[in-house]
Amino acid sequence: MMHKVFFVQECPTCGRSLEIRVAHLGREVYCQHCRARFVARSSEAPVRGAADVDSLLRRAEQLIDKQLIDEQLANEILPARCRGNAIP
Repeated sequence: MMHKVFFVQECPTCGRSLEIRVAHLGREVYCQHCRARFVARSSEAPVRGAADVDSLLRRAEQLIDKQLIDEQLANEILPARCRGNAIP
């Protein structure tokens, strides 16, 4: 399952806060308000190439999928334990 992940960056021209997909990090984007073009950069992350971003996104998707599976297993296991502890 693909989850869209966003970060917030201010437009360098008009200063509005914009939600930008992580997949667009390091790529040229434009502000929907003033149409200024700029490179999407997270203030916390170093500038990386598109291949590095794709690799990071694949890893993030793997971690999210693992978390979802772990939560599903926990939800399936917990009720079984409760039924096992029930009074006959």
